[in-house]
Amino acid sequence: MPVALLPPYRPSPDQQSIRRGGLRRFARHLTAVVAAVVVGTGLLAAAPVHAEPSVDEIEAQIDKQWEQIEPTIEQYNKVRSQLKVNRQKSDDLQKKIEPLALQSQLALNRVGAIAARYYMTGRSSELNALLATGKPDNLAEQLALLDRLAAHERAQIAGVIAIRDKYDAEKQKLDTLIATQVKQERDLAAKKKQIDAEIKRLQASLPKTVVKTTKCPTVTGVLSAKAAIAIRTACAQVGKPYVWGATGPDAFDCSGLTQYAYKAAGIYLTHYTGAQWDEGKPVSRADARPGDLVFFPGHVGLYLGNGLMVHAPREGKPVNVSPIKYMTLKGFRRVT
Repeated sequence: MPVALLPPYRPSPDQQSIRRGGLRRFARHLTAVVAAVVVGTGLLAAAPVHAEPSVDEIEAQIDKQWEQIEPTIEQYNKVRSQLKVNRQKSDDLQKKIEPLALQSQLALNRVGAIAARYYMTGRSSELNALLATGKPDNLAEQLALLDRLAAHERAQIAGVIAIRDKYDAEKQKLDTLIATQVKQERDLAAKKKQIDAEIKRLQASLPKTVVKTTKCPTVTGVLSAKAAIAIRTACAQVGKPYVWGATGPDAFDCSGLTQYAYKAAGIYLTHYTGAQWDEGKPVSRADARPGDLVFFPGHVGLYLGNGLMVHAPREGKPVNVSPIKYMTLKGFRRVT
C-alpha cells in the first residue's frame, strides 16, 4: 500500500525571521555574559595585593618617628631646666619680699600710732602744758619732734616699699615666664606622648617572630614564645660583668647566663655547658634559629640569628653580642 509522504517542513518567512532574531538576541546575551566574566576575571587578576610591611620597613618608620621625637625631647629637657632655675629664682625673691613687706607694715603701724596719739592729745593739751610750765619752747619742740618722727618713719616706709615693689615687679616677670614655660612643657609632653604612642603602635605591628630589645639587634625568625623570652632576658643582661660561677642577676658566666635566660621562660638547665649540650636536641647549622644554644669548646651562648650570639665571654669582658665566627663552633642545641 503506498504511503503518502508529507512534504518537508519549511517554516514560513515570518517564523524564520522570528527564529533568526531570537538567535541573534541569545548570541548577544551570551557574548555579554562571557565579556563580563572575562573583564571580571581580569579585574580580579589586576587587583593590587597589599602586602604587609616588612620588618625593615617598620623599622624605617620607627626611625622616622624617632627623628621627630628627639628634638621634642631635647626641647622638653631645655624647658624643664629653665623652669627649675626660674622657679628657684621666684622662691628666692619671695623670701626677700616677705620680710620687706613685714618691715613696711611695722613702719606704717608706727606712723599710725604717732598720728593717733597726736589726734588724741590735740593742740589744747599741748597749750595747757605750756601755760602750766610757762616755757614757750616746749610746744614747738614737741611739735617739731613729732614732725621729725613722722618724717623719719615716712622715709623708712618709702625706702622699704621701693625695694619691695622692685622685687614684686621682678617676681611678676618671673611668674609670667614660668606660666609660659609650664604651658610649653605641657604642650611638648603631649607631643612626646603622641609620638610615643605611634612608636608603640609600630612596634606592636612587628610580626610575632620579631624580638626587639634595647641592647641587642632586632632578632627575626623567632618561632618559639619561650625562645623569645630567653632572648629578651639574655639581652637585658648585656653590659653586666663576667664572674666565674655566677648565675645572675648581677653577674654571669657563660652557662650561668643561658641558664638564667631560659629559667625566665620556665625551662630549667643545668649550670654546666656539658649538661646543657645533653639537655638540648641537636640542630644543624643550616636549621639553627634564634633562641638555640650555640656551643664552642668549653663555652656556650644564646644564638640570635644572622651569625650573632649574646654570651658572657670571659673575665674582664662583660655580657655582649658577638659574631659566632670568631670561635671554633661545636654545634647547636634546641631546648624549646
